[in-house]
Amino acid sequence: MIDLETIQGYFAAGTVFVTEHAVERFKQRGIFIRDVKAAIFSGVIIEQYPEDFPFPSCLVCGTTTRDLVLHVVISDEGSSSRIITAYYPDSDRWSGDFKTRL
Repeated sequence: MIDLETIQGYFAAGTVFVTEHAVERFKQRGIFIRDVKAAIFSGVIIEQYPEDFPFPSCLVCGTTTRDLVLHVVISDEGSSSRIITAYYPDSDRWSGDFKTRL
């Protein structure tokens, strides 16, 4: 299981990387890396994906610097982390607090 404090430690160590897919999605969705970082430091892990390949990942729900709810899928690669994607959750697919799928 991924621990959020570990992911936050990777940010502090400068060992968080962004996939090309995530960069494209950030552009499309108006998301900035500072939003992702704020969500990771304010958020909670709401889903774990231990079987993801090549590394386990998780879904974090947090808030941006503009106080918007943001979901971030991020891996734990043992000594670093990779942001896979981030998105503003759809209220038609998530509970009112955006932490439970409908």
